[in-house]
Order: sequence, then C-alpha cells, then structure tokens
Amino acid sequence: MPDDLRFGWELSGHGWATYRIADGSAEGVDCVSYCTDALADLLYGVAGLYGPSPVQRFSFDLEPAEVRWVLRRRDRDVDIRLHRFADMSTSLDLPDREGRLCWGSTQSRSALGHAVLAAAQAVWRDNGEEGYRERWGEHPFPVAAVQDLRRLHRRDDACPLEHDPLP
Repeated sequence: MPDDLRFGWELSGHGWATYRIADGSAEGVDCVSYCTDALADLLYGVAGLYGPSPVQRFSFDLEPAEVRWVLRRRDRDVDIRLHRFADMSTSLDLPDREGRLCWGSTQSRSALGHAVLAAAQAVWRDNGEEGYRERWGEHPFPVAAVQDLRRLHRRDDACPLEHDPLP
C-alpha cells in the first residue's frame, strides 16, 4: 500500500548510524559506517528524484558489506530497492542484480521525500551541528542537502505537513 512508509535515522555510536525503513509489510534495518557520507548521500539521492534522471543510486558502507539503494521514479511513485553485497571493496562495479534484494517497496515520491526529510531534521534536533560531527566523526551534518530536499519537496509535492527549517 503506497504512502505507508516509515523511516528513521539514529546516531548509534561514534561513527555509526542505524536506519530503519518500513512499510506495511516489511522492515529493513542496518548499521551504517561513517566511511561514506551516508546521510548526505541519502538526502541527495532522494532530492535527485525531483530532477530529470529517473534513477538514483547510492551505497552505504556496513564494513565490510554494502547496501546499495536504487530509487526508480515512475511518475509520482518511486520503486525503492535495497541490495546487499558481501564486500563493498569488491562490489562497487557489480550490477544491482548481483546483490541480494533485502528490502523493497513502492511509495509516492512525496512520502519518501517527507519521511527522509523528517528523519534528517530529527537528527539535527537531537544532536545539533557540533553533536552530529562529534558522534558521526568524519563528515559534518549535511545542512545543504536537507535544505535542498526541503525546497524541492515543498515546491513539487505541495506537502501540507510541517518541515522546520534548520537554525
């Protein structure tokens, strides 16, 4: 059922974050490493769905595994597929089909944009810029990525829900 998407992002230790993505039938959970700028990659990937390219791909490093997100826009909906590979150091050039599909759903772009944006704003409220940098370690909080997604989501999806600006 579209628009039953839930998404959360929590800093779970120094250099680690746990994300949860769920719809009415399944849930995906992983601990993501700071080896990539994972939250920014997610935000920019979702924001890319508002542009001309119908497909966005980005990967999270799970040390050593990879979870590759493949987002395919189909009109106002997005097919979301998460593919797991055993070792990120050897999987980056492999096609998506070589990974094990570990979670998938079709949701409206509006629901995906809203859920990811709300999760990123919650991380900001809970940690602030300095707290995020201290806990995440390698990368600063992706302020520009949040602002970009919020602007596109409000403009193109006419979301009636509140999206607080970052201070």
